[in-house]
Amino acid sequence: IRNSGGLYFRYIDDIFITINWPVRHLLKEVDRWNKFDENINLSANIGSTVNFLDLNMENQDGQLFTTVYQKPSYEPYYLPFNSIHPLHMKKNIPFAMLIRAIRYCSTFQLFLNEREKLRMALLLNKYPNKIIDKQFNNVLSKFEINEPLTSMNYNKSRQKIIDSPIKEKLLANYEKSIFVHFTYCSSMKTFPIKFHILWEKYFDKSPINEVTPILGTRNVDNLQRRLIYTRSMTS
Repeated sequence: IRNSGGLYFRYIDDIFITINWPVRHLLKEVDRWNKFDENINLSANIGSTVNFLDLNMENQDGQLFTTVYQKPSYEPYYLPFNSIHPLHMKKNIPFAMLIRAIRYCSTFQLFLNEREKLRMALLLNKYPNKIIDKQFNNVLSKFEINEPLTSMNYNKSRQKIIDSPIKEKLLANYEKSIFVHFTYCSSMKTFPIKFHILWEKYFDKSPINEVTPILGTRNVDNLQRRLIYTRSMTS
């Protein structure tokens, strides 16, 4: 395929191909792949519009347009804002989803449509409008974009976000780390800050201070979790 000037990408069992072949030739190639192994059962979806993972792509007279793709089974359910989870987890949802919208939406109008769908989904999940707007603005601040997105600057700002390197997740050094898990509830909001203050106060000059404390949260063992656990055990 690449020798023919095409593109080939694969993620687990999803394959994306662009190539200037007649449809019958591509179908013949897919049929040949299916004969490699009895466990391979590929089906082809060929056309000017295609969905690959959560991305929709459309070829309009040689110009490529992209936007977010949502499966027919999609439901606008996210972590409810009134759930008992740390606030930073909830804030990260509109933040990450808007970054995806900008990266995926190739035009300003497609971005506006996706942003408003995202806003409505967040409002349905009890997210305050103030939190949503603040996280949307934080996206622009993160990439040093100092003006609101408009039809005039969207392409330039979008390209800046696309070209920004993705920060690699730092791996924990298990030999020099101690993991502390606690059950999160509303009365424990300030526990992480107080924990680190006490750690520095009592272990600042101690050899144990060479160990890095990493805090993690556990969900409250409420009735809903208990019923789910009981059902999974009996099924």
